[in-house]
Order: sequence, then structure tokens, then C-alpha cells
Amino acid sequence: MAMKILSRIARQKYRGMSLVEMMVAIAIFLLMMSGLSMLFLQSFRSNTFIIEEGRTTFFNQRAVQKGVNEFRRARQADNGAYPLDSGSNNSVTFYADTDSDGQTERVHYFLDGTELKRGIRHPTAGTPVTYASGDETVTVVATAIVNTSAQPVFTYYNANYPGDTVNNPIATPIAVSAVRLVKAHLAMNIDPNHAPDNINFESFAELRNLNEYGQ
Repeated sequence: MAMKILSRIARQKYRGMSLVEMMVAIAIFLLMMSGLSMLFLQSFRSNTFIIEEGRTTFFNQRAVQKGVNEFRRARQADNGAYPLDSGSNNSVTFYADTDSDGQTERVHYFLDGTELKRGIRHPTAGTPVTYASGDETVTVVATAIVNTSAQPVFTYYNANYPGDTVNNPIATPIAVSAVRLVKAHLAMNIDPNHAPDNINFESFAELRNLNEYGQ
């Protein structure tokens, strides 16, 4: 009798898992794997977002600095036109030697949807010099731009700024002869629906060559 009891205990001790126990174990394993997969996926998405945001931030910051540098070199066009052609909240056109070739190009920065674009027109050969509308080369210089109507890309100021707070900023569309300072402001967000707050780039450019013109 004792041998039977010992034999039964041994069988119970070393018996395999039941079907229910196996199903429970598999369910636990699948839940663990699902959790790990979600964690990995979230980590991958976060890393991808950080890399993309960093890349876009770098290029947009460089675009602002390039535009500001070109603003500062604004000068009379090769056909005698005034250095600053036109300006509005999201567009500005001026003349500058952008490639240091001795010729003055017509430069047009403008917001198109979520992209800031730059258009260049080179002066034509011959007399008189012209800037034909058909030879404009347009490139995208900044992306993921989310400026609103309350956040203009370009803001303009006269020679008396910051002392003159009544007439500054200058109302748009601008009277070009009054402008001496331009502020460029880009609000960037690569995922407005899920990303953190906007990243803002802001810089001022004094149009130095306009000081020789009377207001």
C-alpha cells in the first residue's frame, strides 16, 4: 500500500503540464511579447521622430540664416530698380548678388503651404537689363512650416524702430521706401497633431544699403 502511495506521489510530482496550464502559459508569453513589441515600436517611432526633427531643425535654421544674410546685402537692381521690390506677411522680394558673380539677382522668398521657397531671377544680357518672369528658379529652403495668420513669416520696421512703436511694425503690403529692418520668423513642427510645441526661428536683418536712400 505504501509503495502505491509513493508511486502515485512520484507520478504527480513529475507529470507534464495540463492543456489548460499550457494555454495559460502561452497566453502569458504572448502578452509579454506583445508588450515588448509595443515598447520596441514606440521606442523606434520616438527615435525616428527625434532624428527627423533634428534634421529638419538644422536645415530650417540654416535657411533662416541664409535669407537674413541675403537681406543684408540687398542693393539696387542692375536695371536701376529699388533694392526692395515688395513685401507682405509671407512673401518678400528684393535684389542682391546672391552668388558673388557681380550681377544682381531678383530674390523672392515666399511661403507655399508648409514650405518656404526661394525664387531667383538672373538679369538678362543686353540693354536695357531686364528680369524676365520666365527664368525664375524655385527651390524649397525650409519645410514643416506652421506659421499662422497671427505669426507672419516676415515683419517690417522703419528706421526709427524700436523707438517708434506707433508706426512699427509697418503694415503690409509695405511701402518699400519706409523699410530698414526685416524680421524673419519661422514656426516649425514636423507633426502638428502629435508633436510637442512648435520650434521657432527668428532673426533680424538690417537692409544696410537702403540707408543711402531717403525715406
